Amino acid sequence: MSRAPFLLANAPHGPIRGDVHLPESPLGAPVVVAVHGFKGFKDWGFWPETARRLGEAGLALVTFNLSGSGVGEDGETFTEVERFERNTVTKELDDLGRVLDAVAGRTIPLGGADIRKLGLLGHSRGGGSVLLRARRDPRVQAVVTWAAVSTFHRHDAETVREWRERGFLQVVNARTGQIFKLSTAFLDDLEAHGDAYEPTEAIRNLEIPVLLIHGTRDESVPPDEANILARAAGPGVTRLALIQGAGHTFGAVHPFRGSTPELDIVLEKTIGWFRDGLDRERRA
Repeated sequence: MSRAPFLLANAPHGPIRGDVHLPESPLGAPVVVAVHGFKGFKDWGFWPETARRLGEAGLALVTFNLSGSGVGEDGETFTEVERFERNTVTKELDDLGRVLDAVAGRTIPLGGADIRKLGLLGHSRGGGSVLLRARRDPRVQAVVTWAAVSTFHRHDAETVREWRERGFLQVVNARTGQIFKLSTAFLDDLEAHGDAYEPTEAIRNLEIPVLLIHGTRDESVPPDEANILARAAGPGVTRLALIQGAGHTFGAVHPFRGSTPELDIVLEKTIGWFRDGLDRERRA
């Protein structure tokens, strides 16, 4: 497997730094674009392992840091604090669209991978984002979400009221100890777009294969959110896979200390879904 970095320097919300992970024989390989979650980044914990496993299965994986991830040039340190604090769902969708355009235009190093076989993979908030993007982008042929949010409205009314009164919401990064002040731009963006930014509305209108994977002991996104998404989905195109005993990251940590039985199950199901959903000969 090979890994090649790329940089989309002229993206409107800030630079997008990413990697293309190609299988040993990339000719005709399906392409999966992955989106990390809130406070995540492309090299967090399970992402390099995910690239390795997908590569062994003959799938190309594109990972990238959202422009509002806060992570700077070294790929791990939160040095772009202002971008993180002013990030919005619109910006994340724009970033994902830029990466998909770069895949479609082959302006990133994809070798002989088949860009017509295009899938999306998203974790946590990234899971909600890929559902929204898939609804509006006919290039996307299959989707897998890991611990996806069913809504971007994550705070109760009292918290939102205090957020608006103070002008920011304090968020602690448990890994680094940094305290961030999220501006009200995130709230303004959600209010401006209403139902158009609801993952449940997006999945209701999707007609491509969608696999929802969620741990039954998810401490960050309650597993019932997976049930909400599954109930909203159209009949026959969406499957729900609950991983017994698994938490939000399926037992993976950062720095990565090796896979877990739960993550192994998640990767097996993910690979199978994309191989079936993106293989045009099997679908014919």
